[in-house]
Amino acid sequence: MFRQTLAVLAVLAVLVTAAVPGAVHAAPAQSPIFGAYYPGGSAGRYPVSSIPAERLTHLFYAFSTIEDGRCVIGADASKNVAELADLKKAHPHLRTLISIGGWGAGGFSDAALTEASRRRLVDSCMALFFERHAGSFDGVDIDWEFPVSGGPKELAHRPQDRANMTRLAQAFRTALDTYGRRAGQPMLLTAALAAGRLQTDGPYDPAASYDLPALARILDFINLMSYDMGTGFSAVSTFNAPLHEVPADPLAPELRRWNNVAGAVQYYREHGVPADKLVLGVPFYGRGFKVTGESADGLYQAYSAPADAGDWRVIKARYLDQPGWTRHWHPQAQSPWLYNPRENVFISYEDPRSIGLRAQFAREQGLAGVFMWELTGDDEQASLLNAMLAPWHKARVGD
Repeated sequence: MFRQTLAVLAVLAVLVTAAVPGAVHAAPAQSPIFGAYYPGGSAGRYPVSSIPAERLTHLFYAFSTIEDGRCVIGADASKNVAELADLKKAHPHLRTLISIGGWGAGGFSDAALTEASRRRLVDSCMALFFERHAGSFDGVDIDWEFPVSGGPKELAHRPQDRANMTRLAQAFRTALDTYGRRAGQPMLLTAALAAGRLQTDGPYDPAASYDLPALARILDFINLMSYDMGTGFSAVSTFNAPLHEVPADPLAPELRRWNNVAGAVQYYREHGVPADKLVLGVPFYGRGFKVTGESADGLYQAYSAPADAGDWRVIKARYLDQPGWTRHWHPQAQSPWLYNPRENVFISYEDPRSIGLRAQFAREQGLAGVFMWELTGDDEQASLLNAMLAPWHKARVGD
């Protein structure tokens, strides 16, 4: 019954259009968004046909990249993209978007620089994904990491990137709306925006990269990347996605305030993004640190290098309940972690309990929904996906 209800609500949400003159894109959905990023490179292990489309409302195919100012996709991805069209036919409620960019993807600063370069990029993307691969996608997801600063240092960054990101989004909005009017259906435009306060250049502020109020008006919704808050840019071993601020975290208070899931949501809302334009991100992967010195639990310790943690399915099989590894739980971060004192390895990760708490937070805060990076990191029982959907399921059945 839940799957049937989800499908009906999702279809009804798609039929609602925004009350903006000349626009045909969808208004913020009243039914929750259940989003999933799907990396095309995982298709050998996790084929498109295995995607649980009946349980999702939105699927983001990762990634298209930019070459010579144009959208491109690997030659081996054509089969996946064609299979997406078949998946959509079998599940008409599912909305699919091509995600452009990702960590380490260059070309954005140059492509967004002028009106002509923006038109070149947008036109190439529309031709590739909505003409050549017609029927596979319902929209575009911009994943520019990051305008102005914060992304890999070898990529081009410019002070004008912030304004040009808005101009690029508007160019996509115009092209998608025009296409949607011809196709007779609303097209979607979204973006994945950062939350973590430490990036390549040190302290990081999302508002320095993005004109958040302007993007909130242009985009259908924002995928808030409320993870990667504890990475190789951190000074100590720490949590990847703490739900709340932890006073014991040695990060500077002005950064620590926002470097958690609840703080990131508050920050975006204070900077002009309505709650119903935010989709909360949850990580299906962990972050590891090779700590130095003696420690009882490994938390907030100096480290010599990052340690490979893997995604949830790897963590569950390789580390959980294995000799030498002790599981801990933090009451403020509302996250588990693992520590092996013999190997001096600390692993921050999320499990069904912590994912469920984040999804519950998203529902209680009136956010548009929840998404994960990324779908193929789950176990065979779909433990994390089940936890991500559970708060809305319980609300519907009156639990």
